[in-house]
Amino acid sequence: MEEKPRLARLTAILTQLQSSRIVTAKMLAEKHNVSIRTIYRDIRTLEKSGVPVVTEEGRGYSMMEGYQLPPVMFTEHEANALITAEQLVIKNKDESFVQHYTEAILKIKALLKGSQKEKASLLTDRIYFTNNFSNQKTSNYLMRLQSAITNFEVLNIDYLSIDQKFSSRNIEPFALYSTQENWLLIAFCRLRKAFRVFRIDHIQKMTATSENFESHNMTLEDYYKFTYSEHQKHP
Repeated sequence: MEEKPRLARLTAILTQLQSSRIVTAKMLAEKHNVSIRTIYRDIRTLEKSGVPVVTEEGRGYSMMEGYQLPPVMFTEHEANALITAEQLVIKNKDESFVQHYTEAILKIKALLKGSQKEKASLLTDRIYFTNNFSNQKTSNYLMRLQSAITNFEVLNIDYLSIDQKFSSRNIEPFALYSTQENWLLIAFCRLRKAFRVFRIDHIQKMTATSENFESHNMTLEDYYKFTYSEHQKHP
């Protein structure tokens, strides 16, 4: 990857600071193909320009809470990527995901310049995905589950398994992944005392328990390694 011109790099670093809780000098150096010393200079430049960058010792950099910058402008390719993603999302089978993305993309489109708006409108009419022919929505819990994952909330679900067995259980949501336009939830099931995978479209009812759980301190990659090793032990 070639090194970006300094102004472009500073703008990109600013965007990353706005969009992430914390970033490290190492992450920024690797992303922009420069030395860590160069990143230190870039951060000092941003600070001298009045950007309130907070240095968290031993962790990295963040933007001062509550500080807002004018909205960034999108390149044509970035705008096209967002429009393409919109058409993909519309086909998704979770109603809450489609609704919230549609509302978010409207706000994003408001940031586009006049010529970009015209091109975005044209592209919207020229992209079509044929999966999910009936545009059927089969679940409505994705957004609620995302919130539960990030806030470590225990949820109670009424669940109907593929073999039509009904159960009510408390779960600790861990991660989500998508397959064939349906969403699957990985969660620690307190009933089974183990991690389980649930199809979101098989959740009949979901309610909050007003209880929180401790983070499992595990990445999704760690989870897959764990399940793989368990499978090797018990094929």
